[in-house]
Amino acid sequence: MLIPKREEAAIRNGRTVMPDMGLTLPLRQLGRYLRDWRIRSSMSLEEAAKVLEVGSTTLHRAEKGGNSRIKSYFVEKACELYGVPTDIRVGMVGLAKQAATGTNWWHAYGDVIPKDFDVYMSLEAFARRIISYQPNLIPGLLQTEDYDRALVQQIWPDAPVDGWISRGRIKAHRQNMILRKLEPTTLDVVIGEAALRHMVGSPATMARQLRRLIELPALHPNVHLRVLPFEAGFPGGVSMPAFVVLNFAPDATGEPTEPPLVFLEVTVGGMYLEDQDDVDFYTRKHRLLKQSSLTDTDAAKLLTRLAKEYEDRER
Repeated sequence: MLIPKREEAAIRNGRTVMPDMGLTLPLRQLGRYLRDWRIRSSMSLEEAAKVLEVGSTTLHRAEKGGNSRIKSYFVEKACELYGVPTDIRVGMVGLAKQAATGTNWWHAYGDVIPKDFDVYMSLEAFARRIISYQPNLIPGLLQTEDYDRALVQQIWPDAPVDGWISRGRIKAHRQNMILRKLEPTTLDVVIGEAALRHMVGSPATMARQLRRLIELPALHPNVHLRVLPFEAGFPGGVSMPAFVVLNFAPDATGEPTEPPLVFLEVTVGGMYLEDQDDVDFYTRKHRLLKQSSLTDTDAAKLLTRLAKEYEDRER
């Protein structure tokens, strides 16, 4: 019988391995929310389990995403105990309803889970390495405040100014993960030339955005940026959509705390892929896109030239 390497290493080290079967993404996310809100309420695992009328082992498994039979009423009861706000509570119940998704999960915005309940951002916050391809937009983690504001105003044109400002603060908070000095997340991104030429906001906004793309890799060695020029055509003969691959931090044994996953976003929802073949496919495509991209020097020259063109248009 063939034993997976991870389990084989665990057997050698005398550790008990919990099977990965059933630990779907919605379950893990729900478990993370349950644990975080219990801690916010200053309750110990034992105290919460007693009030919820379950064993502490059962609650611990739920917080680890290992309870495949978690019921909506249990989540409701836990949320009430922890004082979880209504909007987040609805999202957590939605995650419970999505428990049996397998390794691929299609999350339709505003369906079982409210549209404003952002599953992706909570995953991104735990990533140790992010690789991405963005053919038409500057990636959110690299956007300037002006660029982000121009997009937000078009997405939610009727929202109050405070709403725009609030969303900008969220974006700035997300960017801290790659800008912080202590264990910053590695970002390895390929941007299509179209993203540099599509006008977002004013020419001045675009100029500042492109200048930022030049500065960030120079100031932060964990940020790697490549530009795929129009002349490169379609590497591999396929027009790839925007995608993100999230890789998570290892545990004390060097194994990932969570399996890597691929995120594909479209207008009405997002697809999360955890199957290893899918992760490998998009990782290979990212490598091919990088190989077809401009060198760091040539990318900097293109960014500088385009930034100057935008600045000249503003005069």
